[in-house]
Parts: sequence; C-alpha cells; structure tokens
Amino acid sequence: MRSYSPDLTPPWKKSTPAPEVPAEPDLVVEEVSTGFCGAVIRCERTAEGPTVTLEDRFGKHRVFPLVPGGFLLEGRVVTLVRPTAAGPVRPARTASGSVAVPGVRARVARAGRIYVEGRHDAELVEKVWGDDLRVEGVVVEYLGGIDDLPAVVAEFGPAPDARLGVLVDHLVPGSKESRIAAQVTGPDVLVVGHPYVDIWQAVKPSSLGIPEWPAVPRGEDWKTGVCRTLGWGENTGAAWQHVLSRVRTYRDLEPALLGRVEELIDFVTAPEV
Repeated sequence: MRSYSPDLTPPWKKSTPAPEVPAEPDLVVEEVSTGFCGAVIRCERTAEGPTVTLEDRFGKHRVFPLVPGGFLLEGRVVTLVRPTAAGPVRPARTASGSVAVPGVRARVARAGRIYVEGRHDAELVEKVWGDDLRVEGVVVEYLGGIDDLPAVVAEFGPAPDARLGVLVDHLVPGSKESRIAAQVTGPDVLVVGHPYVDIWQAVKPSSLGIPEWPAVPRGEDWKTGVCRTLGWGENTGAAWQHVLSRVRTYRDLEPALLGRVEELIDFVTAPEV
C-alpha cells in the first residue's frame, strides 16, 4: 500500500500558476524571454506543439510556443491558450490598435482640427482612426491641396484651446510641399508629413497582393500611371475604393504614416498648459 506524504510547504512559498488567457486576435502581449510586443495574428498546431504568431506595430511577425507563463499582458505574467470556438467576440482593439471602449458616446467636437490634403487621405484616416477620433472629439477635414496652406492656417487662427494639425503628402526636403509647410509656424499648429507621393502609397503592397508600388515617370499623373501599370483600368476612383477596401487595421499601413497621424492626434488633444 502506497504511503501518503503530506505537502508541508508553507502557503506563501507555493508558486501560483499564471492565469490562462485565450489568444484572441488583436490581443496585445509581450513575450517574456525576448521582450517582443505585438498583436495576436493566429494560433496554430505544429509538430512541436501549439504556437502563436504576433505582429508588432511595424508589421514584423514572430512565432512563439504557447508555454506556461510565457507572456505579459498589461504587465502580468499569463499563459496564452488557444481560443475555443465560440460566437462573435467584440474586438479588444480598434482598427488603429487602441483599446476599444464599448458603449462610449462620441465626444462633442473640439475646436481643434486635423487637416489633410485630399478626400482619399480623409477616408483612410477615418477608416483606421475613426473610433479614436470620435471618442476624442477630433474632426478631420480635407483641403484639396496645400498651395494655400499658410492662408488657411491664418484664417483658422490656432490657439491653445483650438489647436490645428496638418498632414502633408510628400513632405521631403526640397519639395514644394516642404517649402509651403515651412511658412506655417506657431505653438498651436503642427505640420507633419509622410514621404509618399500620394496617400495610396501608405498602404502596404502586401495588403493589396502586389510586390511593390510601381514607379511612375516624372510628368505623368501618378494615380493614372499606377492604374495603367497594375492593370486596374482607367477609373482612379474605383481603384481607390479597391485600395481602401483592403485596409482593415493599422497593420495594413506603413509606419511612416502611422507615427505621423498618432502625433497629430496627440497634439490636438493635449491639455492646455
């Protein structure tokens, strides 16, 4: 007959197992041994055991084994487990990667604004950051170009309680856009930009199933040249709707745009000093 040996370990010396958390898509965690932080993309069964794929904010993917206590969630050690098949679950994150706040009404619009160059820019910002902007009460408007930007900013009259952020296409040294942007200064206005000729280029080619955005000869309309090279037809409006439809979250956009939009949102929502 087997003898029984009682566990005489004091309660305060017993290790508590890490809580189990389903690895739902878009859950953001940190892998404890590498410090890699990213959103859950998928879980898979492999010959070596179950794994989880994480994607960081720059689009880099890493695969990790689902081991006990292998991840940090909001600073707590947890054990990720494969999610069980269930009904629809409310997303834990917005399309921009921010924590979703269910049931919160849109805030009354601030006096401050974010201006972008064109309608396509505004539609892309709305699709990815729309939930965040409504919670913060930030309105995005498009200018139809920035040739008159200094006059537009002067007419707006930025102030500590009405900050203005401007997103400019192709803001690179020596460009026409950079010369115009340099004329706009002041503590309550912020002009930032991305390096792309058009906002279309801020969408990752991989999200569209193309190897890269084609080069368009100088002097040719960029959108027309892209559509011709890719065989998308001559209707650039329809082509843009195709591009926009392939953008689902921030992971479909280039980091050079992500950082600039986040910077503008932070600027116009910063408390007065």
